[in-house]
Amino acid sequence: MPEGDDGGGGKAAAFFDLDKTLMEGSSAFQFARAAYRNGMMSRRQLARDVWANAKFRLAGSTDEGTAELRDRVFESLAGTRVVDLQRLAPDVMAGVLPRLYDQMLHVAWEHQDAGRPVFIVTAASQEMAELLAHVLHFDGGIGSRSEVRDGVYTGRPAGPFTYREGKAEAIRQVAEREGFDLAESYAYSDSESDLPMLRAVGRPVVVNPDAELLRVAREEGWEVMHFDKLHRRLRIASIAGAAGLVAAGGGYAAARMTRPSGLRARLGLA
Repeated sequence: MPEGDDGGGGKAAAFFDLDKTLMEGSSAFQFARAAYRNGMMSRRQLARDVWANAKFRLAGSTDEGTAELRDRVFESLAGTRVVDLQRLAPDVMAGVLPRLYDQMLHVAWEHQDAGRPVFIVTAASQEMAELLAHVLHFDGGIGSRSEVRDGVYTGRPAGPFTYREGKAEAIRQVAEREGFDLAESYAYSDSESDLPMLRAVGRPVVVNPDAELLRVAREEGWEVMHFDKLHRRLRIASIAGAAGLVAAGGGYAAARMTRPSGLRARLGLA
């Protein structure tokens, strides 16, 4: 639980990863499903994106894999009007909001009550991060910025890709701009991929950590929060099931995943 006194006298903040930290599963999956429902993505594209996310989750991340993921994220937006992406917001939020963890929302709000600004930090788009931050009454969102020309996404980045070291770079930029003391600040994540962000602050906290992050947290003496063990087992089963279905028939998997009662795969960005 966050403490009220930071001790060092600096202006502290709290940074929260989104997927599997603030919410169950993947915001990117909810975005892809909304895009499909609104005619911005074909069934084939949806199946391909689900399969790519499954491989990325199951195989883990490497520098090469991160670069491929970055290129796929930005290229997927190329040629899309900003207004069309903004109009997906109600459908995306309808998928994300029911999956938020009450426990983590209360932790975030306790930070605010203690005078610490709260930020979502995610590899999802800057627009997604800002929208969710606004809905949750957080102080800001930090996401991947895409270049825009004449109201259309070009498919090129306009800032750091907020994944792995990119997340740490992004919060350093915010800290410098806002005058935050990162040595007195908090960061929360479930994933080994967020070690750079966690190490960028003085008070890292791991939430339902994966095996590698738990090992590091124990070695470093970091705070560990455990909850939702049943849902974690269900998520693992969903990933394996989705991967099998897509391999057997991508169109069938995509059709099933457009239904609210279908597969709830946890396959998106951290």
